[in-house]
Amino acid sequence: MEFLDAHKKDKRKKWLENLLGRDWELETAGGSTGEAFSAKDGERKLFLKCNSSPFLAVLSAEGIVPKLLWTKRIANGDVITAQRWVNGRKLKPMEMKQPEVAALLGRIHRSTELLDMLKRIEAKVMTPEVLLQRLCTYSLPADQQSPIIFKAFEFLKARKSTVYYDNFVVCHCDMNHNNWIMDEEEGLFLVDWDGASVADPALDLSILLHWYVPKKEWHEWLDAYELDLNDQLLERMHWYIVWHTLEWMLSKGIYEDSGYVQVWLRYLNVLVEDDDRRITRLED
Repeated sequence: MEFLDAHKKDKRKKWLENLLGRDWELETAGGSTGEAFSAKDGERKLFLKCNSSPFLAVLSAEGIVPKLLWTKRIANGDVITAQRWVNGRKLKPMEMKQPEVAALLGRIHRSTELLDMLKRIEAKVMTPEVLLQRLCTYSLPADQQSPIIFKAFEFLKARKSTVYYDNFVVCHCDMNHNNWIMDEEEGLFLVDWDGASVADPALDLSILLHWYVPKKEWHEWLDAYELDLNDQLLERMHWYIVWHTLEWMLSKGIYEDSGYVQVWLRYLNVLVEDDDRRITRLED
């Protein structure tokens, strides 16, 4: 499999070299798919990607990603997009607390242009029911199944109807700090939109706030996002952070490192037990 993947990457690189000409130097630009490249010709530099979503054009027009320069289809059927290279850097985890991050995400979530475009491309809405169905596609060997995993899944099933929210927006779905690029001249960009979906904004907010922003600062951060923190939002974000954590554990196969997985199982258990305590207090 690795040999086939390497062969595919080399072949794609040759197609790009033929497309750009011999003066351009190509290098892979990270990622495991082999679909992203940097191209340099003297002072000129481009970011190239194969088979990006048509959604990229409207993201560029909105200034959310670096400017899209051209799109071309090559002989093997791949669609190549070229964006202007920005001399930026990835945000550090601690920088995700900045109001600029909140403001940009709020602008994305409120954009009707982005929502209309993504609905044309992706008809399925990522409702709690659909997200639960996704979890069911993963499986674990019998010796790696944990009671905490089943407890978290039961938590999600029991509360899916109570967190349903139909004011859907465009969600990026991967709030990792590495996807936020700060450019000194043009400000902040959010990149890598391949997994974007129409969903509850809490799908993005949950992981960003829980993993990057201290809880005492949530009110301030959401002020910059232009949203009030209320009990309904807290409930929805709690459901989605349990889903994110469970989905991440199952999809990444972290069971290969038993010490590492124990840390995540403890975190998942704390999330579910914290909700149990909160429900008990409300009933009292």
